[in-house]
Amino acid sequence: MLGATTAAAQDGSATRLDSVRVRVSRDPATTLRTPWAVGLVTRDRVQGTQPTVGIDEALPAIPGVMVTNRYNAAQDQRLSIRGAGSRANFGVRGVKVFLDGIPQSLPDGQSQLTNIDLASIASVEVLRGAASSLYGNGSGGVLSFTTDLRSVGRAEGSSRVVAGSYGLLKTQGRVAARADRAGGAASWSRTVTEGFRQWSAARTQQANAAVDVAVRAGVTAQLRGAWAHTPEAENPGALTLAEYAANPDSAAAVNLRRGASRAVRQSQLSVRVVGANARDREGSVALYALARDVDNPLAVSPPGAFVANVGTLSRLGRTVLGARAEGARGVGAQVRLRAGVEIDHASDRRRNWRATAGTISARTDTMLVHQEERTTSAGAFLGATRAFGGALTASAGVRADQVTFALRDRFVRDGGDDSGTRTLGALTWNSGVAWTRDARIAPYANAATAFETPTTTELAARPEGRGGFNASLRAQRTRSGELGLRGAGASWRYEVATFLISGRDALVPYQALDGRVFYQNAGATRSTGVELGGAWRVHPTVTIEGAATLSRYRFTQYRVVRGAVTDTLDGRAWAGIPPRYARWSATWARGGRSLALDHTAASALWADDRNTIRVAGWGRGQLNLRGGWRWSFASFALAPFGGINNLFDVRYVGAVTVNGAGGRVLEPAPRRTYFAGATFDGGPTR
Repeated sequence: MLGATTAAAQDGSATRLDSVRVRVSRDPATTLRTPWAVGLVTRDRVQGTQPTVGIDEALPAIPGVMVTNRYNAAQDQRLSIRGAGSRANFGVRGVKVFLDGIPQSLPDGQSQLTNIDLASIASVEVLRGAASSLYGNGSGGVLSFTTDLRSVGRAEGSSRVVAGSYGLLKTQGRVAARADRAGGAASWSRTVTEGFRQWSAARTQQANAAVDVAVRAGVTAQLRGAWAHTPEAENPGALTLAEYAANPDSAAAVNLRRGASRAVRQSQLSVRVVGANARDREGSVALYALARDVDNPLAVSPPGAFVANVGTLSRLGRTVLGARAEGARGVGAQVRLRAGVEIDHASDRRRNWRATAGTISARTDTMLVHQEERTTSAGAFLGATRAFGGALTASAGVRADQVTFALRDRFVRDGGDDSGTRTLGALTWNSGVAWTRDARIAPYANAATAFETPTTTELAARPEGRGGFNASLRAQRTRSGELGLRGAGASWRYEVATFLISGRDALVPYQALDGRVFYQNAGATRSTGVELGGAWRVHPTVTIEGAATLSRYRFTQYRVVRGAVTDTLDGRAWAGIPPRYARWSATWARGGRSLALDHTAASALWADDRNTIRVAGWGRGQLNLRGGWRWSFASFALAPFGGINNLFDVRYVGAVTVNGAGGRVLEPAPRRTYFAGATFDGGPTR
């Protein structure tokens, strides 16, 4: 049952793998007995002395995981797990995201981090690899966030403030309380930044509430509510090589003229009942609802004659309803069965207009698209785990999914009715074994399949500029195999994993010369990689950690047809992801004081599928320095902290827009920046 409490050491250093339990593999077990590559990021790493403004602060400490920060609040950070999601030019693709067991992923496979406020998160579990047999559409990897519900007394409160370069100011408050049968927490935050680039300011407000109530022995009801509002996030767009060389903190001229930006309002409610009994049975039932409104002036040219300040205004109103039920039981002493069903339904109302400087203000600013899109995803899974003696554990599972897209065209003045339906489905499976006789040397292996449908946004992007779905897009499918080795001692731990992933019909973004984004399928892909990770407590006060990924992502069959010309791109490297990526950190902590260095480096990468635009690596890399101390008095505590990011003042590209039109692919990162803040704990009242 995803999202339950995880028992783990909180210091981020070496831990006993046979005592750290994870549930992201949908079969509760210690990391030592799980035949998957799993990782855990604890509260101190997520919060601690971090600014808590982006997932790139903590997740890259896990091998195989890469977060590229666009420093563009209108586009979100790009999250990649073993290449899944690396080609997404907006949002999170190919990775399933959960918050307290409730999906933050839509039925079409796209995920969003709108409800995630890192300052209120206790832990993050990560599963690397194809997991559609566990979670369905778009599960090239899984992130599971757990809300911080800790409360050491009847009631307590805290506040946190962070200020930094380029007008960064984040304020956050939190209250938590517990009674005999209930515990809960509520948090709220406001983040403001001017952005280091021209036209990149943003404001965001978030509120989250969580309550757990013990209904009876072994049964808990989990109530969750989330609200987020981004009134405006300016979109500076990507730069060409020449623009980046001349002025890396500038915005694309077309984005300025057309007022490219995004405004989002979202709310979500959920209830989940979790139960377990002494007869080795457990289960959960969850219901949730989400509402999302997006106002999105784009720099994309509408059909017709080119006008410098005329773009497209897209408005989306979305509602999502979902339900899921799962259960597990032991059969004898050695076998455990699990099964579940899930259904999600999303209803979108999409309207596009011609827009002048981002608004509908001229007589010619008429409607282009008005359609209702409905996506229904239904899945059922079955799995089993068998223990052979005390050392060998084997597991297997299978899942059936069907995703139905339906569109009703309400704008027929463009010459026809583009209404229609698409149904895409898949049968996926997994199998794995783990050998756990010695906690110092524990090998494992698994094989699995995955599938990923186009999102409704990708299906609705037609080269003709009309409404309706792109009938040529297919779901991408992958097969993967993995061999791994992990272990731990009293003061150290390590993991090594190697993987091979073969795919077909990979979904690839490309752009026409007028800036419109479309999607197509590549014939076949092949991905290989080695992941290394570990930690060593070299002294009671000093811990060194590291994570590195060496990979090779290639198109083995890929044809791009442009009129009478066909480009053959067989053997080309994937765009948007570096083949080498590494991060290490050293932390000193004693008596409430701490000092941390972390360094991230990435090799060069390609920004386009033709491999003609090479983007340099990060040079000396990004070195960050953070420190803080905690001062307690009576029942209160004050914890000031601060840091310097990019200590070497390196000039580098943080992310790329894959296949950007006219070579507009570079998304710069800031040079040296500073931040400082403090957390004030009101202390418990009993």
